[in-house]
Amino acid sequence: MFVVHSYPLAVVFCVLTMFCWGSWAVTRKLACPDWRFELFYWDYALGVLLLTLAFGLTLGSSGTEGRAFFADLAQASTASVIAALVGGAIFNLANILLVAAIEVAGMAVAFPVGIGLALIIGVIMNYLAAPIGNVALLSAGVSLVTLAIILDALAYRRLAVGSPHPGGAKSSTRGLLLSVACGVFMGIFYRFVAAAMYTDPTQPTAGKMGSYAAVFVFAVGILLSSFVWNVLAMKRPLVGNPVRFRDYFAGSLPTHMTGILGGLIWGTGMSLNLIAAGRAGFAISYGLGQGATMIAAIWGVFIWKEFRTAPAGTSTLLAAMFGSFVAGLALIVLARTM
Repeated sequence: MFVVHSYPLAVVFCVLTMFCWGSWAVTRKLACPDWRFELFYWDYALGVLLLTLAFGLTLGSSGTEGRAFFADLAQASTASVIAALVGGAIFNLANILLVAAIEVAGMAVAFPVGIGLALIIGVIMNYLAAPIGNVALLSAGVSLVTLAIILDALAYRRLAVGSPHPGGAKSSTRGLLLSVACGVFMGIFYRFVAAAMYTDPTQPTAGKMGSYAAVFVFAVGILLSSFVWNVLAMKRPLVGNPVRFRDYFAGSLPTHMTGILGGLIWGTGMSLNLIAAGRAGFAISYGLGQGATMIAAIWGVFIWKEFRTAPAGTSTLLAAMFGSFVAGLALIVLARTM
């Protein structure tokens, strides 16, 4: 299988992960306005699965190092397969909770609480399991990225002035609880996938999987768990009316393709992240990947022009946000070299 030996290349892969994780939701905007997220999500899950399979059949089956994709799957222990499947199910729940939190409380609550908490939990868990990198630089970098997420939320809060979410205090409390739950689950899913993998991609461990097999099993976990989490979301949505399965088949081919494209983009990011983890370490790979929130903010600021009507002073917050983000990423990257 293809193995990354160069740390700079691993960093490039992690940066690409950021762009993929921060951009996949753009495909949601390409779908029909009345196409519900619960319906979009089935195609998204399928797209992730197809992408990880394609990676396994190509990069995962080339080269002379590690174990080839199918051989890796065939020798994987039950414990490793279950760990990757559980990682997919946990991620799926976290992703659906994040969308629900945004719908109920807005991005100003969902992102700093949900993604900020996930970043902190995920980096700590993965560093304790595999302590690679300078802990002081890594901690400082994560702190700066977390600060950037908070500044991003403050900027969105200024946009929301005068447009409060319906439900008042009750809605805010529910949105906060959803965000916390999302953050906890989003912070722990990666460790389950990492636990299914051997840490040195050039020296396969019996029963463990390489990045290509692990991310494919993870994607299977996403799709299978959708029949639990997404079905629940369809039957008992937090916002809007229940959705029926037959509504899915009413969608046009272009509409379905937007969801598949979203899954292909996110799956590319996850695959590259796990490939890079063999050289960068799981904590650094995860930490860099979760900077995706700032990529989403770039889409909002420069492409969708979401802040064009923002009150005075918002541009200062946005500048501080991007400054903290870039400084934090630099420290996370340096944590592996110093």
